[in-house]
Amino acid sequence: MNTIPSVVKPRNPRRRKTGQLPILIIEDNADQWLIIRSALSQRFPEVNPIWVNNQTQAITYLETHSQDINTFPRLILVDLYLPRIEDGFEVLKFTKQHIFPKKPTVIVLSSSTADMDIVKAYDLGAVSYIVKPNSYADWLSCFNSLRRYWWELVTLPLYHQQYGS
Repeated sequence: MNTIPSVVKPRNPRRRKTGQLPILIIEDNADQWLIIRSALSQRFPEVNPIWVNNQTQAITYLETHSQDINTFPRLILVDLYLPRIEDGFEVLKFTKQHIFPKKPTVIVLSSSTADMDIVKAYDLGAVSYIVKPNSYADWLSCFNSLRRYWWELVTLPLYHQQYGS
């Protein structure tokens, strides 16, 4: 009897799915944070969301945890208006210019649909720009898509090595 062996997808050792991996949420609105945290827990249970609510806290967290692969965020979700747009752009500038042992993946999650905000965010190193959803169901859909893309389709490096050193 001939049997066709089942296809087994090789495991990618760089995609750790055990335990919760940190993602940094930079959001100044506590109500938005509660919605984000709830939607993440339902659609993205592999992550441990860490909340900071301003530019100074974000930069301090990144500097403090940059050498620890276990606490440094795999993803950063940053709102541009913290509450001033300059604050969100400063976070983007910092993550783009700072030398990290592990380069963070920064996604803007903002209410702004202004073309100049979107262009500037990408110029400052954002890898994606997502306009905040209007309903909780849309938040769930957003984080389901985000999880699928960033956790299942894209391969992120565990540790960035500087070449030539």
